Amino acid sequence: MTSFDSTPPLNVGRLLLALAVVFVMLATTGWTAVRHQRESTALRASLTAWEEGRVDGRALPDPSAAPGRLSRFFATLTSAQRGTLAHRYPLAVGNMNGAPAELRYRANRIALREQVRIERARMRDARLSPAGQHEAGRRMQRYESMSDGDRKILAFDPDGAGRAAEVFGDLDSAQRISVVVPGVDTALLTFQRTYRKYSAPVGMAQALYAAEREASPKTRTAVIAWADYTSPAGLGIDSATAMRAESGAIRLNALVRALPGVSPVSLFCHSYGSVVCGVAAHTLPERVSDIAVAGSPGMRVESAAQLRTSARVWAMRDADDWVQDVPYLELGGLGHGADPVASGFGARVLSAREAKGHAGYFEPGTDSLRNFAGIGAGVYDSVRCAADDDGCREDLSGTTTAGRA
Repeated sequence: MTSFDSTPPLNVGRLLLALAVVFVMLATTGWTAVRHQRESTALRASLTAWEEGRVDGRALPDPSAAPGRLSRFFATLTSAQRGTLAHRYPLAVGNMNGAPAELRYRANRIALREQVRIERARMRDARLSPAGQHEAGRRMQRYESMSDGDRKILAFDPDGAGRAAEVFGDLDSAQRISVVVPGVDTALLTFQRTYRKYSAPVGMAQALYAAEREASPKTRTAVIAWADYTSPAGLGIDSATAMRAESGAIRLNALVRALPGVSPVSLFCHSYGSVVCGVAAHTLPERVSDIAVAGSPGMRVESAAQLRTSARVWAMRDADDWVQDVPYLELGGLGHGADPVASGFGARVLSAREAKGHAGYFEPGTDSLRNFAGIGAGVYDSVRCAADDDGCREDLSGTTTAGRA
């Protein structure tokens, strides 16, 4: 069973366990384990074309400019001009923080349909191996599904293993916004699943969106399935270090700062996604009201106070989650620090009753999902604490820089 006792001081046994884990990782993956990627070209080419483009005789702004500046630029354009830019530079516009959400959806539909054509041609390319042709077919089917006119794809990059983000609800009118940050092995081909639907980012976000509407029907919410960072591939060295989390944290911070309006934002960070959220915490804007982690291997700190955030910090772990057996420490850059559900960490510990192991926190009917929904919808008095202890709901009227309200 999971223990919520304070993390004990490092002793010889734990040190040997950590070294054993490191040895296994080195033996099976090596120090240089990286995800195999095709050369990143499509998005870069679209951005280069944008930088050289013009509209109505005017040069286009730097695509990496602050979201506010880009937002003001798009506001000066007519609807026809915005549509022209989406068609000319679909990947650039579709991934541009500061572009209107609806325009990004339109641009990404255009980009996805172009990728369908590319992958269909690759399926018949005799230069590819049968395995390569099969992967092209899988990608084509995924792109066809994502290009459906009803879907709201906020980000899309086909290069390498791929990245994506999808919105459920209306970002512009939402009174509360939730962002689901997934963990290892997140890519375009794992962005959604039919089997074990709620273990993939799309299923997680769909379940959370439905549960938030049930928790507070009058609250307008929006949920983002955010798989727009390069996650570690499997449980190798990449997943034991912060390298992927550091680059992911930059992208997560950029996303949050570009969200429309001023509505509170809640982050729901699963597994390695909690490492990303931990690294990002001190850089996030104050509109981030809550950071909730599930199945966390650690947040790269020893306590919630060290996250240096004004957000409430919540944590949960299912009793059958294997992640409880990882060494909760950081040693020479390996490992992710203290256990977030340990009492000494200082997070608000939530019930995960009925969750389905490490990948089952977003399963409908579970305490874990109901708790996430209560936080996301701002119905804090509905959350259930771990061990039937109401301590996680204390002092919910305010927040402190220690990460606890």
